[in-house]
Amino acid sequence: MESENQRPKRKGSHSSQKLPSKISIKSEIIDHDEKENCVRMPQNSQLALKREPRKLKEKIMNLDIKAKDKIKKFEYGEEEPGLKKIKWEPSNWHEQFEMIKQMRSGMTAPVDSMGCDTLSSIEAIIDPKVRRYQCLIALMLSSQTKDEVTAKAVIELQKFPLEIQKILSLDEEKIASAIYPASFYKRKAQYIKRTSQILKDKYDCDIPDTIEDLCKLPGVGPKMAYLAMSCAWGRTVGIGVDTHVHRISNRLGWTKSLTKTPEHTRKELEEWMPESLWYEVNHLLVGFGQETCRPVGPKCSTCLCKNICPTGKESISKPKKSKSVKIEIDQ
Repeated sequence: MESENQRPKRKGSHSSQKLPSKISIKSEIIDHDEKENCVRMPQNSQLALKREPRKLKEKIMNLDIKAKDKIKKFEYGEEEPGLKKIKWEPSNWHEQFEMIKQMRSGMTAPVDSMGCDTLSSIEAIIDPKVRRYQCLIALMLSSQTKDEVTAKAVIELQKFPLEIQKILSLDEEKIASAIYPASFYKRKAQYIKRTSQILKDKYDCDIPDTIEDLCKLPGVGPKMAYLAMSCAWGRTVGIGVDTHVHRISNRLGWTKSLTKTPEHTRKELEEWMPESLWYEVNHLLVGFGQETCRPVGPKCSTCLCKNICPTGKESISKPKKSKSVKIEIDQ
């Protein structure tokens, strides 16, 4: 009788396949962009998928799913031990920032001479409270209004002069007449009068020194509050995002996805931008938006960022439309 060891082995039998007793499988998490997360397996694990039994294949795939879940959990704020934090930041933003600074150094924009931080110092003001008040009023007037118009309105109010007690003695019609043609001048006149009364009653004719209290004032939004903290109190606690900063940040790709509101843009910028740049970024981008990166008809062809800006690259790659010329022939 033949022993089991001497029996000929059938071709194709499972016993002829040598399965490793233990296979070490590791998933390698690689850098991923904002569009999708990806998990790459080592090459030896990929080869194992082809030649090993079905159960082993399922085991490997399950490990990859767990690795993907770890990335997702981390992105939604669930801390996992041993998982390294990956801070998102836009590509080329360093180069873009320096190029914008270079362009701004050679241009003079309206914000440079008529910005809210300069309007409050047009006259020699001794009392810091008056200076802070004028800075806040200039910010309130600047909403959806060009700097040139805002500057003219502030100068007209300073003739009264622009102090809380004097403004409270004026009726809304006189204030509205002084700030015309600022956008929504009648509503802004109401806001100025109501805000002045609150500042007198609650803050001893000064302005609040917190974002929360500033935003409670009539006609004051987050953008104004953050800028007021910087230019009035000298404390930068966030980025002042107006329509220029909102527009340019989306054009440059400084947000993970297209943002719909300036407040959404502010939150995304503050997640990755160093705090040391928060003070200058508003002034920098506002002037850049006034002169180069305009809302309509941006000057992409002359912009230094055109080759590293998504909007600029798309603009210069579009074929120019040829103008048709009509020729009349005398018969």
